Amino acid sequence: MARSRVGLLLPLSGANAALGHAMLNAAQLALFDQQDPRVEFLPRDTRSSGAGAAEAAREALAEGASVLVGPLTLAETQAAAQLARGAGVPMLAFTTDETLAGNGVWTLGLGPLQAGRRLAELARNAGARRIALLVPEGEFGRRLAAGLRAGLAAPGQPAPLLVRSIRNDPAEALREIAQLAAGPEGPDTLIIGAEGALARQIAQGLPAAGFTRPIRLIGNHLWAGDATLLAEPALAGALFPGPDPEARAPFDARYREAFGEEPARLAGTAYDAAALAARAARAGGRALPVGEAFQGADGPIRLDAQGLLARGLAIFRIEGGRAVLVEPAPLPGLAGS
Repeated sequence: MARSRVGLLLPLSGANAALGHAMLNAAQLALFDQQDPRVEFLPRDTRSSGAGAAEAAREALAEGASVLVGPLTLAETQAAAQLARGAGVPMLAFTTDETLAGNGVWTLGLGPLQAGRRLAELARNAGARRIALLVPEGEFGRRLAAGLRAGLAAPGQPAPLLVRSIRNDPAEALREIAQLAAGPEGPDTLIIGAEGALARQIAQGLPAAGFTRPIRLIGNHLWAGDATLLAEPALAGALFPGPDPEARAPFDARYREAFGEEPARLAGTAYDAAALAARAARAGGRALPVGEAFQGADGPIRLDAQGLLARGLAIFRIEGGRAVLVEPAPLPGLAGS
């Protein structure tokens, strides 16, 4: 019986070896769950480097892989993507850099464009009329703003969005937002597009900024799992999107039972990628199930035609130092929907 082959490009040595082995475990679990002897996985070591990823891709393609899963990082994906595209073989990479998506490459990491669209939906549902977005200066902030703007856009109307970038101290930007918020057409919602210590610094700076009326606080997808943000008193009541832990729980339980340890966060993404690749290989070709909805390890997922993996994100509220689920993850629509 001829087998369809899937190349797994993973960092099995080098700086990311521990994560690579956890992702390999998750991929093997996906294949076991599918219970199809017609599909064979070809794990190949990227050695946590771009050169290693190119060599791993070359080996997998030479051995007849009809789909590639991985690699992990931006540099590795850049190195392997050219080979995959040249061979006409689709690649499901784990990077969050959405600039690499398209033309046969899907980026499975949750990037700022997708997160911005979900933030737009969150803000609308929360009753926001006009929104201020405060982001670190750089590409992440620009792409988060672009996704948010696209999600808020209405035909013939400008997006109700004010964007301010943080260059050094966020206090100046906060004071400007507070002055605008005092007016009748000012923002009633502040989206904090930062994480970690900078997000806490922004929250702690709100009282001194001079807000004369309450402003709704919304965080971003990078807040998920950050206990220090949950414990920050200034963020009590803030909403933010993130993966649904109730959806993740069955995968975590199966992984623990199979391998006797807790799975890494990205193990769920590896499981999803391997399952999607196995499905395509089992169908006897290189066509991925674009547009179809699936229940992934972290919740509902859907591959779109632009090379992104749309993920349904749940909504949480910070209460009493913990994240309280207020809205389960919805089925993700196609890009731009």
